[in-house]
Amino acid sequence: MASTIPDPLPGPQGAQAALQDTDRPGRIEAHGIDHIPESERHGHPRELFSVWAAANVNYLSLVIGGALVLMGLNLWQAVAVTVVGNLFWLLPGLLATSGPAAGAPSEVITRAVYGVLGNRVNNAVGGWLVSVCYFALNLAAAATAAFALVEKAGITADTPVKVAVIVVIAALTLIISVYGHGLIIRLYLPITLVLAGAFTVVAFAVLRHADFSYAPAEQPGGVELWALLLAGTTMIASGPLSYTTSADFSRYLPRTASKKAIIGWNALGAFLPSVVVCSLGAFAATAVDMTDPQTALQELLPGWFVPVFLLALVLGTISINALTAYSAGLALQAVGLRVRRSVSVLFDGAVAVALTLYGLLVSNFLDTVSNALQVITVLIGPLMAVYATDVLLRRCRYDGLALSDETPGSPFWYTAGVNPAGALALVVGVTAAALCVNTLYTGPIAAALGGVDLSLPVGMVVAAALYALLMRKDRTLLAARAEA
Repeated sequence: MASTIPDPLPGPQGAQAALQDTDRPGRIEAHGIDHIPESERHGHPRELFSVWAAANVNYLSLVIGGALVLMGLNLWQAVAVTVVGNLFWLLPGLLATSGPAAGAPSEVITRAVYGVLGNRVNNAVGGWLVSVCYFALNLAAAATAAFALVEKAGITADTPVKVAVIVVIAALTLIISVYGHGLIIRLYLPITLVLAGAFTVVAFAVLRHADFSYAPAEQPGGVELWALLLAGTTMIASGPLSYTTSADFSRYLPRTASKKAIIGWNALGAFLPSVVVCSLGAFAATAVDMTDPQTALQELLPGWFVPVFLLALVLGTISINALTAYSAGLALQAVGLRVRRSVSVLFDGAVAVALTLYGLLVSNFLDTVSNALQVITVLIGPLMAVYATDVLLRRCRYDGLALSDETPGSPFWYTAGVNPAGALALVVGVTAAALCVNTLYTGPIAAALGGVDLSLPVGMVVAAALYALLMRKDRTLLAARAEA
């Protein structure tokens, strides 16, 4: 969508005026998927730490940590899987470097990978649909905590109250998303500090009761153990792999910002809280039944702190969903919907609220969405691998203005609007992953290996290798590598 912001005045004063107009916390962000000129760039890579930290202190991380123990792993195997799975946050960190290079969000940068028209399909499925599903699941998790908080206040959580709670949480989330990048950068540092304080209390309570020598009565071994370890790693890694949109939050940084700093602050901000919160879930599972994490954890916490804990769960989920809704809005624009970013965000929120209300109040729809996301893992791994490979092949050199050109004369139009290398690498990578998967169904390779699910490494390696092979003589890539 073309920017409606007038050209800035020359000199530092003009740049500052443009910055105030386009990325001020108290004003709705004007930019959508359009190019961010260098005169409007600002900030430091360290700001990314709190953005990703606030988004990763959340309820689902506790649930996943507890699930690792419930699956049959001992405590330290669960912790090891948590660490290994969260190392995948290095990939969103790498992708974030493309934001300042192009002055554009991920939803536009991937035109270099799939072509102008091919990228619309990528954004519709790998961007918008996945984001809305995650929004609905996270909103359901936050609503469950809020229902308990309402009950503690002496209010019966009947259907009208539940609807009101869901709408209020969604509204708070969408306010952050609509105001956009400037508010996210300003707000997420205090949110990180508040959540860190709350979860420090949770950590003390959990560690007091944890059994540090915990092991299941029947410990798995051999192929069964490897199957569990790989399944757990895939479950943890699905979080970072779903964030192929990390450039959305780094694109306002100056082009000269250190790439190492961008990778480091982005990855560290997500890695540290994810490891800590997931590990707390695993430690808690050695003392209480984490099949109902919210109720179980309340048994370990001081009574006065339970309402604070429930509020922290809601706040953490609002933080992660605000990022999800923000990127979903950009994805909808990149699909070709010619509306302002704020309007697309509100539309995404309305869809997610409808799915959540239907899932919590009418049917088991959210279970269906959760199951669909398990299968989507075969897609997000290759998506991440292809994008990361493109960043490396181009040495993170992107022409943001050329990427904004959607006409047939664009350098990234490729063949009929599609880059055959990106499309083929993704399709082959997803197919290879599907043959190895063992979630809702068992692929033939997984069956031959006794249930060991290699879909994540196989899908990513095949997609990355094929893309690198097919792009070796691409003129846009060679031009990028030839830049001084």
